[in-house]
Amino acid sequence: MKKNIIWLLSVVMGITFCALLYFQIMYLENMVGMRESQFSEGAMRSLYGTVGFLERQETLHFLEKDINMIEQSYDTGEGSLSAGQETFQPSTTPGHIFSFPTPTENLEKRYQGMQETIRNQYIYQKGLLNEVIISILYDAQHRPVMERADSAMIRNVLRTELANNGLDVPFCFAITEKNHLVYSTSGYDPDLSEKQIYTARLFPNSNSRYELKVEFPTKANYIFSSVRFVIPTLALTLLLLAIFIFTIIMAFRQKKLGEMKTDFINNMTHELKTPISTISLAAQMLNDDSVRKSPETLHHISEVINAESKRLRFQVEKVLQMSVFENSNNALNFTCVDANKIIAGVVSTFKLKVERFGGHLSFHNGADASVVCVDEMQFTNVIFSLLDNAVKYRNEDRAPELVVTTSDEDSKNLKISIQDNGIGMRKEDLKKIFDKFYRVHTGNRHDVKGFGLGLAYVKRMVTIFKGNISVESEPGKGSVFTILLPLAEEDAD
Repeated sequence: MKKNIIWLLSVVMGITFCALLYFQIMYLENMVGMRESQFSEGAMRSLYGTVGFLERQETLHFLEKDINMIEQSYDTGEGSLSAGQETFQPSTTPGHIFSFPTPTENLEKRYQGMQETIRNQYIYQKGLLNEVIISILYDAQHRPVMERADSAMIRNVLRTELANNGLDVPFCFAITEKNHLVYSTSGYDPDLSEKQIYTARLFPNSNSRYELKVEFPTKANYIFSSVRFVIPTLALTLLLLAIFIFTIIMAFRQKKLGEMKTDFINNMTHELKTPISTISLAAQMLNDDSVRKSPETLHHISEVINAESKRLRFQVEKVLQMSVFENSNNALNFTCVDANKIIAGVVSTFKLKVERFGGHLSFHNGADASVVCVDEMQFTNVIFSLLDNAVKYRNEDRAPELVVTTSDEDSKNLKISIQDNGIGMRKEDLKKIFDKFYRVHTGNRHDVKGFGLGLAYVKRMVTIFKGNISVESEPGKGSVFTILLPLAEEDAD
């Protein structure tokens, strides 16, 4: 698949996932806002219901008190007919002729008397009701708030009102007067913001200055529990997004790996084809009778065949090394060896190759403790590969200068540094040089051959030795490879 198509699919899928996440988050925010509004509406209805109940209870209290007073006044005789209500009494004046009223006059008088009686009773009761209302308003203001709003009554009424509004949640409350706390239940936090506390005025019709404030400690959990079914869908979408990103990254890696393998095959074909062609040509020359008669020519051809055979075997072993040690390290033979001696031997052997290019290779032994547990052969190959890499990427404008140094990093690790003055590497190359098949670009130089396996092999071996390798480099100035290996226990002690 072409890179442009991969990028196009990535952009389309990325936009799709971002839009899906946006809509899900917006839906979640709307759900939370709606649930919070419903909660607030139910809580305020419950508070107003509680306040109304307390007002009715206070009115009932005073009405019962006044009714008892009225009943007592009637029992003592103070509740007889008021002025203007007269009873009929016959005249006993001497000489007066007693006469009975006619039926029509009697009915009219009785009707007028009943109207007068009802009017007087209405006026009396109206005045009595006004007195009761004034008494309630006056007495209520001087009544202690603990009697007017009992905490047990508020708790029971508020719990009932909340249940009727579908809010079965724990709560705590307080009574305040001009923001001064009168009393509160356990758990109430007066330092909370106004948005977290629901407030209703107590006895608003009597100009009361008291307020009922209610707090719901588990409000957030209640709202979350009502919308938590959205959370799994959001999590699944994020999981799909992560899988998609991982898939795209792997696709690019696989594409890059395919390109690197293609380069590897091309390089390997060239590297193997050259010695095979040379050996084949030498074999053809041996069929010539004139060549067989010349001992010097035979000796030269045999040296060429031997050198090219070693070269061919070396290239094949480099390919096999990675395949063998990538799968397991069972073939390694770990022994405790003196790293200084092994490095000194490699340096002594490699000096000739460096001096052939007019350069110089030196070794500075600065480590007092240098015994490490490694596979001796593979450790030798690691040092050899780093030195060979330094010569391979030398700067053509100056003679190669290589310095190998060992030192005590600490009481538990041996530090090995290999410094060169080669062409150096860019920062983007430093992140990839230990990857298989990766080769640093060398500009116009075409004499640098290889498979891109040398540093990958070095990294693999150092990791198996439980060590660490790092590199510092600057283009045009050279590179420094640093290996840290754990010392053997007896040497570390």
